[in-house]
Amino acid sequence: MNITIRIMRNDFNYIKPVILVLAFLMTGSSTFAQKQTRAIVYDFSYMDRKLAGWVDSGYYKGASVIIVKDDRVIHQKYFGNYTPKTVAYIASAGKWLAAATIASVVDEGKLSWDDKVDKWLPEFKDTKGEATLRQLFSHTAGYPDYQPAGRRPDNYQTLKESVAHITDLPADTLPGTKFKYGGLAMQVAGRMAELATGKDWETIFQEKIATPLGMKLTHFTPVSDVGGQSPMLGGGARTGLDDYARFLNMIIHNGVYKGKRVLSAKAIQEMQADQVGNAEMTDSYVENTRASERKDIYGLGEWREEVDAKGNATLISSPSWAGAYPWIDKKNNVYGFLLARVAEMKNGFNSFMGSPVLPLLVRDVLTRAGMKNTKHGYITTPDGAQLYYEETGKGEPLILIHGHSFDCTEWDPQFFELAKRYRVIRYDLRGYGWSSMPSEDQKALHADDLKALMDQLKINKAHIVGLSLGGFIVTDFLALYSNRIISATAASGDFFNVSGPGHPWTPGEAAIQHGKIKAFQQNGIMASKKEWFNMLTKRNGKNIESLRTPIWNMIYKWDAWQPQHLEPRFLLGNEAEDKLRSQKITVPVMILTGDVDAAIPNKLLEVIPAARQVLIPHAGHVSNLENPDGFTEKLLAFLSNIKPSKNGKN
Repeated sequence: MNITIRIMRNDFNYIKPVILVLAFLMTGSSTFAQKQTRAIVYDFSYMDRKLAGWVDSGYYKGASVIIVKDDRVIHQKYFGNYTPKTVAYIASAGKWLAAATIASVVDEGKLSWDDKVDKWLPEFKDTKGEATLRQLFSHTAGYPDYQPAGRRPDNYQTLKESVAHITDLPADTLPGTKFKYGGLAMQVAGRMAELATGKDWETIFQEKIATPLGMKLTHFTPVSDVGGQSPMLGGGARTGLDDYARFLNMIIHNGVYKGKRVLSAKAIQEMQADQVGNAEMTDSYVENTRASERKDIYGLGEWREEVDAKGNATLISSPSWAGAYPWIDKKNNVYGFLLARVAEMKNGFNSFMGSPVLPLLVRDVLTRAGMKNTKHGYITTPDGAQLYYEETGKGEPLILIHGHSFDCTEWDPQFFELAKRYRVIRYDLRGYGWSSMPSEDQKALHADDLKALMDQLKINKAHIVGLSLGGFIVTDFLALYSNRIISATAASGDFFNVSGPGHPWTPGEAAIQHGKIKAFQQNGIMASKKEWFNMLTKRNGKNIESLRTPIWNMIYKWDAWQPQHLEPRFLLGNEAEDKLRSQKITVPVMILTGDVDAAIPNKLLEVIPAARQVLIPHAGHVSNLENPDGFTEKLLAFLSNIKPSKNGKN
């Protein structure tokens, strides 16, 4: 497969990643600060850079984030104009709070999740009256999602008045037959709670949830700032960072907060269980953010983003269009909350789809902080860029180079396996992962960055292995620094078929690229990423299931700077061919090709006659992930025939 690659980066020229030694990160009267009793070493610099970028780009005027693991705050930070006292409307992130409030009334025995609407509101005489409380809070009630165009939005003075204007709306479909994300049905559920308790919604919420949790800043108020309008259960809550963290603390402890039960264990179980059932599912949120084509994606007021083999929710959340994003990661006993309020949607950015990247970033931090027998850190290139790297094992150095839109975690299946025989190093390329983002006016080559990495790690010679973009870098390194190579392995691609501008861009090239940037942003960053993802993970119209999760997690985290800027020239391109022809390459060279791409000619075989091509069975372009055992087997077989280098070790 011929591939044209444009190497990308981010508009942050700075990155001086700092290892954060965290003891007490919170000040004032925070409940959580008191629980931080030991120093923990984490590096949240990449996540902070991403959040700061969203604020600097004008998507938000400010933001704040808190991450808690094992009841200890491991990170808390404020961006832009946000402070510990900031209160913001959180749109759909309030659905989780509303579901918990309804659950508290069910716990009292005054409501049942299976109560029908017409039991409490007999004026609902059509099929909307047949919908249950459970369906009202799982978007399966058959109600319209919002007031139709041309009608007054749902900003009435009371829930009673709000519901009166829902009664005559025609049902979209029969209850339980279709999942349709919206907010009107939740208004009806709130009114049922009011009738069951004899209290207004805000009073129920304060008595049952806010006061027991000490959520002094949290209220259900209208999206507009005009007081006295009806509480909007699906989008009208406002809160502060510490407040919502208290709520998540209660949820992750199965309904208990500071030793006091707020919700029953059964209530938590119901909220987190699959409530979609056999309803038709057309919503793409979980598919787009987690590459998971499941139907069981929603509980009661919360998304079931990930589930285990038994169908139990392991990652739950309540994302909002405004940017606020609370989540609980049960696998890692972590909960977190991003408090933000969108200022302007532009450049293809979508806060509803963007914020859910945070659990993945936190998992990376936890994984790297917990690595055993693995060294990780940063090296500085001669022009000041920071390259993140990891290394493990002993023996001859072997360096793994990842593909475009990926990061060094691409090599998870090979990293520790190869370390049984080699000193293995993997790193994030400039413009990817945790490494520095480039600037448009710099001059740099990925091959020079690789040389800088080797120099600072005191590696004279190494085996180098690259896939896709990594294979281009292997080719460039052969052309420029073959004396630093023990062996070279290039996987997946014709490594001269790469286009790229000279330096600087000519006016004509720049004009063409600006057109591509505009098209990319108009399409939307998430949509464009999804198109690229599908190219890599579909074959003959069918998903390659083994690739979907690992590849999407990398593409989702990718900053996508490159297709939105005038990128520097990071590859030699066709110049590499002339350089290779002008010298005699004597180091062993292997081209690894998935057997799906076996018929595609590879010019590197012509330019380096001694190179050999080896096929990996049952694999295509991303062969090291599609058939990881086969990839590792072929690589080790190649390396085992190479005499040990006297100069490869430190």
